[in-house]
Amino acid sequence: MKSAPLALAALVVALTAGCSADSASSGALGPVTAADDEGWPFAVEEVDRFDEPWAMAFLPDGDLLLTERTGTLHLRDADTGERVEVAGTPEVVDAGQGGLGDVLPGPTYAEDGLVYLSWAEAGDGGVGAAVGRARLETGGAPALTDLEVIWRQTPKTDGDGHFSHRLAFSPDGEHLFVSSGDRQLKDPAQDTTNTLGSIVRLTLDGEPAPGNPMADEGGVTAEIWSWGHRNPLGLEFAPDGTLWSSEMGPEGGDELNLVEAGANYGWPEASDGSDYGGGEIPDHAEGDGYAAPVRSWTPSISPGSLLIYSGEMFPDWQGDAFLGALSGEALVRVDLEEQRAADTEVYDLGERVRAVEQGPDGAIWLLEDEGAGRLLRLTPAS
Repeated sequence: MKSAPLALAALVVALTAGCSADSASSGALGPVTAADDEGWPFAVEEVDRFDEPWAMAFLPDGDLLLTERTGTLHLRDADTGERVEVAGTPEVVDAGQGGLGDVLPGPTYAEDGLVYLSWAEAGDGGVGAAVGRARLETGGAPALTDLEVIWRQTPKTDGDGHFSHRLAFSPDGEHLFVSSGDRQLKDPAQDTTNTLGSIVRLTLDGEPAPGNPMADEGGVTAEIWSWGHRNPLGLEFAPDGTLWSSEMGPEGGDELNLVEAGANYGWPEASDGSDYGGGEIPDHAEGDGYAAPVRSWTPSISPGSLLIYSGEMFPDWQGDAFLGALSGEALVRVDLEEQRAADTEVYDLGERVRAVEQGPDGAIWLLEDEGAGRLLRLTPAS
């Protein structure tokens, strides 16, 4: 894909722990260097800006797909940095936390051009998350063709929060995992007759995957892989094949979870945080019947994304978790050793980090939330 030229300004700016929203929206683009006194092991380059970005994913040729909540899908050229909008995106409900969400090239993208997307849609009962797939045509003006919905969050409800709708493919390319938030309703997360507050495991066509923990019960229950989740906004496979999620807690109690088949993660019966307004929730405790987080955060950092690093550019970080913190305005690294959390490092960026992704060469890419909206590339400090 070679798009029409896009004029980008070039200016060297500095990124510090206290960078302001005004400096982030000044219109300047170009190299950004972490201040020496921060002691960060990486340099940061600002490569683009967006209005309301939500997710990104690299295609096999290195081009970048990037979503905005308003419903726009961008295709960014790996060589030139030029980008164009992709036609044929679904109609979305752009309200609150709703809109166009995640995007991933399918496991068979190299053969068929299929990409998978998630979004908030309206329907009977209110609003809910949907997942679809379409063929990405790049021969002329980029467009999605033959878009079909393959999965819907059940049931649709009032409100515009906690859709989650992150996507991940199993390492063998046979299954699609989707995180489904509790829609701010709490109790449905403990009810396995719906898919709210769960992570589902599907075939690539969106059907319940054979071998799921409750496959014999049929209906939407057969889709469920794990439940008792609140708002899992990160979903990622590690190099060792384990599945991880990052999850927003209430007031405190944000979680990094090792996701296992048939496990109940406790929400709203157990949480290391407190309910809004001061209501107490029992902490996770050994023997309570719920899967406890590998790591939790109080006060909240609001993890909006998750990467388990596998690249060569930062060899010491292979297998570590990286969380983009929204309210925490930081990149958080968790050293994972034998599926346990060891040391944690917080890199204070001074802006809400919406998405974290690994580039084809092993660089770490960050996408800031609306208001700043910068696309940043992290490489080893010289």
